[in-house]
Amino acid sequence: MKPFEKETTVGEKYRPAMEITDQAEASAYFDRCVEHSMLHGLSRAQAEAQERANLGYYAGYFDHETRLRVEKLFGCQHPVFGKASGGAPSAGEALELGKRRVLKGGPDA
Repeated sequence: MKPFEKETTVGEKYRPAMEITDQAEASAYFDRCVEHSMLHGLSRAQAEAQERANLGYYAGYFDHETRLRVEKLFGCQHPVFGKASGGAPSAGEALELGKRRVLKGGPDA
């Protein structure tokens, strides 16, 4: 698997991860994502945390089954909605969670 180009787009980077179903493939892909983030000056620990958050966030644009699979394979969760195993938020819940995050000014809101 060749490394990502430094200027890789979000879609180019995370869309393929949504199709992965094999743990070994997911682990290799995650390492590739981490290495890409390290090209932008992050330490390995920072890059791993960022990639888990990004994968969880990106999976939030897909169906619930995809979120469950991605979270299991990559050890991630959506940074606003939490784990998919807790259920999908309703549209109203998603709006309120987003508002709270913006009003409190950060990912831990």
